Amino acid sequence: MSQYIAMNRFLVSHENEEAFQKRWLEREVLLKTVPGFISFQFLQGPEKDGVRLYASHTVWESYDAFVGWTQSEQFRQAHAGAGQGRVLTAGPPVFEGFTVLQDVSA
Repeated sequence: MSQYIAMNRFLVSHENEEAFQKRWLEREVLLKTVPGFISFQFLQGPEKDGVRLYASHTVWESYDAFVGWTQSEQFRQAHAGAGQGRVLTAGPPVFEGFTVLQDVSA
């Protein structure tokens, strides 16, 4: 069974970066309580044309473990406030899912 990586990409204008980071960094993280969860990274990417790329990156033991997360009570709790409050992104997040074909570690 192959690991699965789930990513959401966000474009954030300069004036919303601080609030966007704060929203992510101060949230309650429920991922550690979900079977099959391996790791999470919140990533800051390059800036281009007044917007910066951010991504959330989770690694799961399998695609089925990721689907289990999306159907869990923890997922519902984590996303309960989504769409409420000030919009901080330039458009909706873009989801990308990947099956790991090779993993080389140090």
